[in-house]
Amino acid sequence: MNVADKVIKSAFESDEVFQKTLSAVIKEDLNLTAVDFAKKANIPPSTLYKILSGNRDPNIKTLRQIVKTIRDIKESDSGEFIAVIAARSVLDNIVETKKKIGGRLVTIREYSATSMEDAIISAVNAERDGAKALVCAPIVGPTVEKILNIPVTTIAPKNSLIDAIERALKKME
Repeated sequence: MNVADKVIKSAFESDEVFQKTLSAVIKEDLNLTAVDFAKKANIPPSTLYKILSGNRDPNIKTLRQIVKTIRDIKESDSGEFIAVIAARSVLDNIVETKKKIGGRLVTIREYSATSMEDAIISAVNAERDGAKALVCAPIVGPTVEKILNIPVTTIAPKNSLIDAIERALKKME
């Protein structure tokens, strides 16, 4: 569930849950202060503070503006990205988080997985997050290809496979 949907859902639960969720989304997910968020949302800062403190319930127009602003910020942050699903040790070797390919600047977003189940769940989450393509291990590729609507490619670790075989051979000696 994306952060805008989280805020909408919380608004239907209770005032307290909405206040906590909105506050957490602004501070943690968007990395903004209440004043900065209010400016981006074209809401008076005092109105936002009253909503966050529980002294005022947002009207429908204000709630729509809050949700629209959250979506706009998250969409501008995400842009086009390619999801890479792998073990943390493999992901730690990725140096670049943005890469220019064919004249297009693409973000590389990492999704850590330690099992087949984790990889499948991460693939679904990556597509929900807006991934334009997915890179994963060959063992999970055919499975996620069947359930996703985005292109899936697999990692072909020729050099690292040969290195691993050589290391195994040395350990046998």
